[in-house]
Amino acid sequence: MKNLLSILALFLLTNSAFTQTIKGVVKDPNNNLLFGATVYNNTNSKSTITDEEGVFSIESEKGENKLVISYVGYTPKVINVDGNSRNLGTIVLENDSLDEVVISGTLRQVSKLKSAVQIELYTADFFRATPKASFFEAIEGINGVRPQLNCNICNTGDIHINGQEGANTMVLIDGLPLVSGLSTVYGLSGIPQSLIKQVEVIKGPASTLYGSEAIGGVINLITKLPENVHRFNIETYTTSWGELNLDLGAKYQLKTIQGLIGVNYFNYSNPIDNNGDGFTDLTLQHRISIFNKIKTKKNNVAFRYFYEDRWGGEMNWNSSHRGGNQVYGESIYTSRIELFGTYDVSENLFVQYSLNNHDQNSAYGTTLYNALQTIGFIQAVYSKTLKNHNLLFGATYRYTSYDDNTPATAEKEITSLPGVFIQDEWKLSDSQTLLSGIRYDKNSIYGDIWTPRLNYKWASKDESSIVRLGFGTGYRVVNVFTEDHAALTGARDVVFTEDILPEKSWNVNVNWNQKLYSKYGTIFDLDLSVFKTEFSNRILPDYETNPNQIIYSNLDGKSVTQGVTLNVNSLSANGLKINIGATFIDSKIIQNNETEYPFLTEKFSGNYRISYTIYKPKITFDLSGTVIGPMKLPLLGALDTRDPNSPIINIMNLQATYSFKEFEVYAGIKNIFNFKPAANSIARAFDPFDKDVEFGSNGQVVATPNNPNALSFDPSYVYYSNQGSNGFLGLRYYIK
Repeated sequence: MKNLLSILALFLLTNSAFTQTIKGVVKDPNNNLLFGATVYNNTNSKSTITDEEGVFSIESEKGENKLVISYVGYTPKVINVDGNSRNLGTIVLENDSLDEVVISGTLRQVSKLKSAVQIELYTADFFRATPKASFFEAIEGINGVRPQLNCNICNTGDIHINGQEGANTMVLIDGLPLVSGLSTVYGLSGIPQSLIKQVEVIKGPASTLYGSEAIGGVINLITKLPENVHRFNIETYTTSWGELNLDLGAKYQLKTIQGLIGVNYFNYSNPIDNNGDGFTDLTLQHRISIFNKIKTKKNNVAFRYFYEDRWGGEMNWNSSHRGGNQVYGESIYTSRIELFGTYDVSENLFVQYSLNNHDQNSAYGTTLYNALQTIGFIQAVYSKTLKNHNLLFGATYRYTSYDDNTPATAEKEITSLPGVFIQDEWKLSDSQTLLSGIRYDKNSIYGDIWTPRLNYKWASKDESSIVRLGFGTGYRVVNVFTEDHAALTGARDVVFTEDILPEKSWNVNVNWNQKLYSKYGTIFDLDLSVFKTEFSNRILPDYETNPNQIIYSNLDGKSVTQGVTLNVNSLSANGLKINIGATFIDSKIIQNNETEYPFLTEKFSGNYRISYTIYKPKITFDLSGTVIGPMKLPLLGALDTRDPNSPIINIMNLQATYSFKEFEVYAGIKNIFNFKPAANSIARAFDPFDKDVEFGSNGQVVATPNNPNALSFDPSYVYYSNQGSNGFLGLRYYIK
């Protein structure tokens, strides 16, 4: 027995001699202990999390050990430790401003956790799972946010939030309304992804702070600051379809001025018709965007120039056919200039300003649409803290000039929109916050408009559990020709049955956010929201009363969009990241005691991303995808043989990225399952000018032996890109 005990003791002593432990305490910059911080030993693949006192203990190997210490909202810290070391003492993690600070909800910089308004925040790294040439394509990765193509030929599109129309989404750049009106059609594709520092998403009305167009939600693109970028960077990729994207960036300093310049170039000039309908599957594009941002002590000012030449149509189309009736094509020249910035008058007062000019010269078959829009905007915001109240006062003025060559615009339209708003963020206690606000706008055409909002937030002591309640209103003034591409393309006539009134919305939402910490070093973030939005005066296109017309009028009834959205994110110490989201939508239109469902609105959608990094060598694998439920599609009549509903769409992408020194090489495939819409999506693609279509006295198509289904040419039946599978290869290079 003594021999057995001696052997056991010798074994334990020997084992302890070879097995060392490393201990430490993790804190934030304010000396607060961080419970649940992940500690990962990359040398032996062991992991643990800190306890309530911020203390950790982890096994180590002989020799050097590489520890990675991370916590949500903080910059990870890598420490190389000698295996003989026992106690590292206090380790401080710095706040990660990219992950924590948001401004869209209150016009003030605030921690995302402390914001009373629910804001979803996505950094530039989130969008790198699959290369995209523009922000419009990249936004597909966000749960509940869907880029919707509106034309099979020129691939114009808008952005839907929680099943709402794209025109209800306000897209901001650095908090300024630069992408609106005319630019919502083609301006979205001109925003280079490389300029984006982070994207903030508010789902639900935000008109109290942002006015018209923020009726359904806000997407705020925050551009990079000169001090936070590399001295020089280049990113380029090409695809198996022949697409080429190039991004160049550099920062510079002139005495006290810091500057950032970026250039984006995109070219696709290889007509492909895989579905055999005689039309290009993907719109050909040639565009350039030049961005320059300058920062001084008090002023941030940016300038952007964007030019694009795009066309789609019959495979034998060329520029000599533009506007003619021999070969069908849709050709759009877009020229756009933007100037925007912020001036800090004092610690409590800042002024924002922007000016943009959008010139569109387009031909949709024989329909010529030339339009010019100029928008000027200025806003002064004053903040003051009084005890437990953070007060915010704002005054805005927006000038819009719009002119086009359509009969609906007999003369240039000038809209003046002054407004004022006030907001009070009241800290009721350490765990409770109440945010209230109201805005008044005086539209030069529609008169007085009031938009109040109320938000409440409760948080547990450690902010691992947060509940938010929100109520808000919104409104939107509509210009059909700048927002609805279907009004211009195809053979349908546009009909207005009345003077269009502004849309209004009422929204209520409940949000619950919960963080969970696993003893194995995995952090889970659960985010659940229930929402309901009710519209009045909603403006809906009627495709069904007359198949050859699009009839616009205010809804005599109400429109309701309600649903549930869930996001589950996890971060493991071993480098595995999982993001899964799902949104379920019930959208309906109620009038005359009848209920119908709107076009191009999915019942459910989902997004996922699984990312894993190995460190020897450093290779990151990203599996990402989108699932979109069936949508009601616009048919041309009872005899139309096309499916009235889209199928379930499943887009899966795979990417591998190899990093070494200042280089990153990445490659993969988009749309692995090669999903494509039906080949007959364009009705009568063989007769785009309706030369063999007979019309009755009422303007409707007459069924004939040559046209038994009574169809006319129609490219508005579209729900996803025709591109299909697409391989890519890219390179990134940085000089830090």
